[in-house]
Formats: sequence, C-alpha cells, structure tokens
Amino acid sequence: MVKATAADFEKSPATGISEKDFQTIAQGLHAIPADFKPLKKVEKQMSEWKTRMMEKRELDWQGAELLAYGSLLIEGSNIRFTGEDVKRGTFTHRHACIFDESFDTEYNRLNQLAKKQGKLHIHNSHLSEYGVLGYEFGYSLASPDNFVIWEAQFGDFVNGAQIIIDQFLTSSETKWGVGSGMMMLLPHGHEGQGPEHSSARMERFLQSCAEYNIQVANITTPGNMFHAIRRQMKRNFRIPLVVMSPKSLLRHAKCVSPVEEVLKGSFQEIIEDKADAKKVKRVLFCSGKIYYDLLDAQEKGKREDIAIVRLEQIYPLPTKQLEAIFKKYANAELYWVQEEPSNMGAWTYLMHQAYMQWNKIPWTYVGRISAASPATGYKKQHMKEQDEIINTCFK
Repeated sequence: MVKATAADFEKSPATGISEKDFQTIAQGLHAIPADFKPLKKVEKQMSEWKTRMMEKRELDWQGAELLAYGSLLIEGSNIRFTGEDVKRGTFTHRHACIFDESFDTEYNRLNQLAKKQGKLHIHNSHLSEYGVLGYEFGYSLASPDNFVIWEAQFGDFVNGAQIIIDQFLTSSETKWGVGSGMMMLLPHGHEGQGPEHSSARMERFLQSCAEYNIQVANITTPGNMFHAIRRQMKRNFRIPLVVMSPKSLLRHAKCVSPVEEVLKGSFQEIIEDKADAKKVKRVLFCSGKIYYDLLDAQEKGKREDIAIVRLEQIYPLPTKQLEAIFKKYANAELYWVQEEPSNMGAWTYLMHQAYMQWNKIPWTYVGRISAASPATGYKKQHMKEQDEIINTCFK
C-alpha cells in the first residue's frame, strides 16, 4: 500500500457505477423471499423505498448508503460493519437486515444481490466503544482489502473510544507505517436533543489532522455520501474516513439525490449553489446539516444576493478549490457559518489553516459563542440560538 500525498486530494477519482449494476443492486435490495414476512412497518417502508429508488429514481440517505455497499459487494469486496444497532440503524433508516414478524428469522438484504459477490458481515455490538473500535481498527490493519466500518449510536459515543483514536487511528501510519482504511460514522448535528446527542466532537479529530493521516467529512447529499463510501476502496492507499453522519437529514424532504448522480462523477469536496456571481454580495460557507436551514431561508427570502458554499471535506482541506471560490466572489462578504460553539466544530481549525495558507482569515464567523458544553439542554434555547444564526446570515 502506498502513502497518500497532497496530489491525491486535489480531485477525487471517478466512482460512478453502471446502470446495469444499479438495476442489479436495486432489484436485489427489494427482492424478499416469498415465504418471508417482514414486520408491517418495515414492509411499508420497503415499498416506499422501492418506489422512490426504482420508479422516481431518487435516493434518500438509506438508498444511497445501501447502494454504495451493494456496488462494492458485487465488485468482490467484503464489508465488515459493527456498532450499536447497525443492522436496523439507530434512526431506523438502514434496515440492512430485516426480520420475519412470525419467526424472527433474519434476512440480510445485501448478501443476496448476485451469485458471485463479496459478503457483508454486519453485527450489532454492545456499548463498549473502546473495545469494539479497538478490535475493528486491528481488523482493518490485518485485512486492508476488506472495508471495515464502525458506527456510533450518537456521535458523542465516540468519547468512550478516545484512547483508540488518539493512540492508533490518527497516528498508526506515522508511528509504524501501517495504514487503515476504516470508516467511522458518527451521527452529528444540533437538533435540540441536548449536549450528549449533538456533537461527534469534530474539533478533536481536526486537531489531530496532519500529514494526510485521516479524512474528516460532513456530507450534505446522499449522492455525495455514495461517492465517499466507494472512494475508500477505489484508491491505491488507505487512510481512515471520519464522517459527521446526519440524523434529521436521513428523512429530510430536500436531502435527496437523483440516481443519475451515482451513475457518473466522483466525490465533491466542495459544493456550490447556482448563484449568479455578479449578483452575490455575501457568501455563506458551511458544512453539514445547517446548510438546509440556510437554504430554506435563502429560498423563502428569494435572496439572489446570497450564495451558499458547502465544505463537504474539511480535512484534507481542498485549498485550491477554495481559492477559486474566493476569486470568483472577490467583491463579496465571506461568512463561515456553523451550529457548534466557536471553540468547537470546524472554526478554530479553519482559522489556523487560513493563517497557514493565506496569512489571513477570509471569513467572518457566524455561530454560537464559545461554551463548555457542546449544546444547550433546553429546546427553546436551542431554537433561539439557531434562529439568531440564520437571521445574522440574512440580515
């Protein structure tokens, strides 16, 4: 396995799949044995998913995620997936495995796609993140050609595995020349659920970023998530991918991608909206879930003078792409907008990177003030803070 260099992160490799493979996977995901009777609620969901994916040709998060795993499996890769409630998905969005309502027998939807394919080994694990992540990290080192994934039930659950992250995940290649290609899915986002269910501690990962040791992403579309997953197995090097995974976006009406988006193209490190640069007076840079709050305000206000730019990959920072956007909007105000307190999230990392790259900070910060806790425990206070962020951006 080779070591990654700066050139490897200037543009992601093509990771689209063929229409034929899409049809194979989509049909396989929804081909339930005649003698198998899923739970009624799951059966209804699956009918809706089938209509959306195969007739409307739209992908929600569940569809894009399973499609990405399925594509790797039919190409011969094996996948190992562990974490609390990963078969169903903590937010009942994945249902990689379904169960018979009468006999409680299990049916793995991803292991029945083709006669010759890789295997999905998916296991619900107990609440011992330190032990489970340590085991999975070791597995990824011993078997670099297999795709190893660990998911936290909420992003903050990764706190229990912090020793594994600091001592091994972020530094093993520098210490011992051993790389891991594992992916961590850490549900993240301020939705008024309180401090212990809001933050995956993005700032801790970013503080450990150097020498292209890990990737940190906060992705806003199912299509881009599809390409991020496939990209992990399509490069000739392996480094961990840490995803600030969504919660409310799993069912957000606007968080969908056309199937055509996964039939071509690659992972987008940055996504711009279609604003007319000549009309734009302010550019809102952001990452993750808050994009949809900003988009809603932009559309309701019909604000053609404001553009929104999504930073999908925070490390390695896509510097050249950012410089092109700065040049494009040379006469506009540039804001960095985030939900997290200013001493958390991406802001302190971006300030440091800005000084290193450009000897100045191009953005004005908009977000919560510094805090000891990741979020308030009061829903009304959360909404007040969230409204203040949006109002500041569009005043």
